[in-house]
Amino acid sequence: MTTEHDPPIYSIGAVARMLDIPASTLRAWEERYSLVTPSRSEGSQRLYSRSQVDHLRFLKAQMDTGISAADAHRLLSQQLRAGPLQEAPADGSNGRRPLILIAERDAYAAELAEYFLRTERCDVVVALDAVQAKRYFEERSPDIVVLDLLISGGAGFRLLKEFAGTETTQVIAVSVLESGDEAIAAGAAAFLAKPVKPLTLASTVRDLLGASPPSDRVSRSLADR
Repeated sequence: MTTEHDPPIYSIGAVARMLDIPASTLRAWEERYSLVTPSRSEGSQRLYSRSQVDHLRFLKAQMDTGISAADAHRLLSQQLRAGPLQEAPADGSNGRRPLILIAERDAYAAELAEYFLRTERCDVVVALDAVQAKRYFEERSPDIVVLDLLISGGAGFRLLKEFAGTETTQVIAVSVLESGDEAIAAGAAAFLAKPVKPLTLASTVRDLLGASPPSDRVSRSLADR
């Protein structure tokens, strides 16, 4: 069960990339152990919350020590009965500041997001229309794009499909509309409903960068849902 403070936002492809766990394995764990069970969108897309990502990170850490998946799930169950897991910090910067492109129609929202992302030691470039966003994307090759789907009168979905089609960029789609299902289906790594809380945005960016640093990305498609 998710709450307002822990909404389902990550696609299974994004989680697979973050944690370096194949999407097929995530599905198998869900079906076999029913412990980390993502929500389903109206289009049946799997969507994971931040706490579920932490639970999967715990499982992976336990299995890296050599124990079986069944034992790892048993340990997670015991931990959750004792209380919530402590959030593990993710730092995949490898000394290189990641570049974030904010493609946002609202100049005030863009300025606020830029400020908070810079406090996370990110380099940030802002585009206020679709033409500028595409130009910056092609010139700068950002690690993450924060994309308002209604930019330039609704050009965001077209840009989303272009940006998410690369192996080096992940897209966080944002919108005032209930369009998370469509955004995930189009390739977004995560969807956030506007107005986006700055700390939520910063945490989402940090999560996506954490286990897939720009200098050590694997060629894994985000379209595997």
